[in-house]
Amino acid sequence: MALRDISIPEPSGPLPPARKAGGSAPPLDPADRERLLAGSHHDPHALLGAHPVPGGIAVRALRPFARAVSVLVDGKRIGLVSEGDGLFSGVLPTKTIPDYTLLVAYEDAEHEVHDPYRFLPALGELDLHLIREGRHEQLWQALGAEPMTHQGVTGTRFTVWAPNARGVRVTGDFCCWDGTAFPMRSMGASGVWELFLPGIGEGSRYKFEITSQYGGRFLKADPMARRTEVPPATASVVTASHYEWGDQEWLSHRADTPVHEAPFSVYEVHLPSWRPGLTYRELAEQLPPYVKDLGFTHVELMPVAEHPFGGSWGYQVTSYYAPTARLGSPDDFRFFVDSLHRAGIGVIMDWVPAHFPKDDWALARFDGDPLYEPGNAQRAEHPDWGTYEFDFGRTEVRNFLVANAVYWCEEFHIDGLRVDAVASMLYLDYSREPGQWTPNAFGGREDLDAMAFLQEMNATVYRRAPGVVTIAEESTAWGGVTRPTDSGGLGFGLKWNMGWMHDSLEYMSKEPIHRKYHHHEMTFSMIYAYSENYVLPISHDEVVHGKQALVSKMPGDWWQRRANHRAYLGFMWAHPGKQLLFMGQEFAQGGEWSEAHGPEWWLLDPDYCAAGDHRGIQDLVRDLNAHYLRIPALWQRDTDPAGFQWVECEAADDNVFAFLRYDAAGTPLLAVSNFSPVVRHDHRLGVPGDIPAWQEILNTDAARYGGSDITRPDPVKAEAEGSHGRPASIRLTLPPLATVWLRPS
Repeated sequence: MALRDISIPEPSGPLPPARKAGGSAPPLDPADRERLLAGSHHDPHALLGAHPVPGGIAVRALRPFARAVSVLVDGKRIGLVSEGDGLFSGVLPTKTIPDYTLLVAYEDAEHEVHDPYRFLPALGELDLHLIREGRHEQLWQALGAEPMTHQGVTGTRFTVWAPNARGVRVTGDFCCWDGTAFPMRSMGASGVWELFLPGIGEGSRYKFEITSQYGGRFLKADPMARRTEVPPATASVVTASHYEWGDQEWLSHRADTPVHEAPFSVYEVHLPSWRPGLTYRELAEQLPPYVKDLGFTHVELMPVAEHPFGGSWGYQVTSYYAPTARLGSPDDFRFFVDSLHRAGIGVIMDWVPAHFPKDDWALARFDGDPLYEPGNAQRAEHPDWGTYEFDFGRTEVRNFLVANAVYWCEEFHIDGLRVDAVASMLYLDYSREPGQWTPNAFGGREDLDAMAFLQEMNATVYRRAPGVVTIAEESTAWGGVTRPTDSGGLGFGLKWNMGWMHDSLEYMSKEPIHRKYHHHEMTFSMIYAYSENYVLPISHDEVVHGKQALVSKMPGDWWQRRANHRAYLGFMWAHPGKQLLFMGQEFAQGGEWSEAHGPEWWLLDPDYCAAGDHRGIQDLVRDLNAHYLRIPALWQRDTDPAGFQWVECEAADDNVFAFLRYDAAGTPLLAVSNFSPVVRHDHRLGVPGDIPAWQEILNTDAARYGGSDITRPDPVKAEAEGSHGRPASIRLTLPPLATVWLRPS
């Protein structure tokens, strides 16, 4: 059984014949020998390698399946004696430990290799100290598989945190998946195990073979793996980045404007299904120009960290530090992000610290005991998803997650993290019945450990990665989600406005004749609009599992559904808060999204689609974003109550809403939505008295969008007649099921 990839190149000329070692090495203590061979010894370096003994230097090697092992010193070959069970030993007649290599003979060949057990630890005391303290903000540089040159020899340092393990060994394709030869050493109270393997390089597949304190032995993928095999294969892969970034211009200006005062229009994407079959590099050619053409400022990627089941869409993560190998290598993913940045598009990534799956080869009961999950079974199980929750109270687990957030921002230049399922983290009684949860130390239902973790994560990311934004998917009325941590908040930059999403879609799903009974559902959001910094999300969650695509939620025939869809988008883009739209909804596909086939691109085929149909709605989204980007009133004061005024919010019988948005200089935009299918002539609206005329700049009823083309190309003159508490007014013809935007002429 020959070892692959760890041999030293063949020396020139024939090797000398073997001489016998000068005397026998002292025998191993039987208990030590048993533990070593069983993979449960905490310090194999004390038994293997070279050590001074009376009469010389004892060398002992563990090489299962070898028929002979020799030591090569200064061109001299000294044979070792077999002790059985793959152990070979002998004594070199020298007073100091020489620079030596091993010659390992198998049935088919002989290989010269470096002895892993002659190397000092390749992990420093500072790293171990920071790991113990839970403050290693670049944890991926200390744990996992790190290709390096150590003591002048190239190889890979393997490290893993497994504090409850009795022993840990490295195994992989370089040893035919038999880890007997490569037991790791314990680094003491840190719970870290370490081994430097000479000759192992990038591309090698590996796992950790763990012996639990109960005697069980099992293989685990590396929690810190930065690359994995393509699922369903589960091995970790040794990797290093060689990518040279080209986005310096983007990064240098990313923090120029606070995100809540900047335009922020997001296109949400599930990468594997946006164009099924494309790799990261192929997506880098197609996605940036598409997003740029439509005018979105950012893309949001559904989770890209490795996950075993594609149907989870990435929300069941098993390798938190590895981009999914389904689409390419980590450097391919860097190329993809770089391409978006060079196109002027920011990259948000969904991040899932709330829970992880129970796959027996991954994080679950990692070293035989609950480790990443709480030891309390009542607390460990997530009741909704059949997963484990993280133990946010454990220092090392919190460090694992905080460093992971930093990792994506620093190593992949990610511009933002949208944190999934925050509500499930914050409440001890989330989806639990009485008796299934235990109150906190103050008798409340808040998870104090989760709160502290989120605060630490946010503070660390904002300190280390200027310009990055964190976004909470938090579905309750928890106070202070976007308040700074130094004033007691959770410290997020933005929060998804799930209330607005639910209420507005509930209103839009009603037949127009019934909407007057639900009028408040479109106005209620302004009661709390400035309690947090909000994103208005029409996300993947709203167009799957029987919820229907956005256009299919709308009532009426096909024309009315499309008109409702357009009017809703116009209302949404004008409403205070940032924008998010899931792929496929930008051209009103009628079918629910499926990860199996992605968006229904064929609907945009000119041979199938009339100009004003699906392509018309895509044109509307492009124009919405174009106006949005050039009109600061639509984004500059999203979190300032002085940037919004209702004009008409009580016209329930008419299904009409009208409001003003103001930029920092006081320049207004008037948005008017008519959610009834009738034309409203001479509809009077109050306006500021210092603006003589208003120009229609967008009308979702325009013929090019598929509407009935009740538009007004000429300016609308203001009249001295007051209305809606304002000194002047204008009279408009409101098109059916449409939103109109006007600006001072």
